[in-house]
Amino acid sequence: MSRVGKAPVSIPAGVEVTLNGRDLAVKGSKGTLNFMVPHEIDTNIEGSEVTFAPKKEGRQFAAKWGLVRAMTANMVKGVTDGYEIKLKLIGVGYRANMAGPKLNVAVGYSHPVLMDVPAGITVATPEPTEIVVSGIDKQAVGQ
Repeated sequence: MSRVGKAPVSIPAGVEVTLNGRDLAVKGSKGTLNFMVPHEIDTNIEGSEVTFAPKKEGRQFAAKWGLVRAMTANMVKGVTDGYEIKLKLIGVGYRANMAGPKLNVAVGYSHPVLMDVPAGITVATPEPTEIVVSGIDKQAVGQ
């Protein structure tokens, strides 16, 4: 049995969770996120809580049960608070700045490295050696 999967996900005020077939949508003040729930997991939305249960017993089902619960909790937190990661560049001459829609990073190459910023992600450089990545999708911010 999944210990993570057993815990219900509480829905805070201002967040709307809808289930359309297997598509779970979470809408909040910062945006909307979607997740396709595997067919092995039953989803139940009651009041201000979302609960999940596996359709069968087994190690594989328990793993998916915990995954779906964790993904839903991350989506709820993302649309309410968002996620933010601060990166610090450490090295002589290492620096970063935003060059229009791209991140310009000087990290020891003879040329600047331009990186595209994915959709839904915000990148800021408050200092030349600091990069702040923020957004509502935890997976996209982490990557």
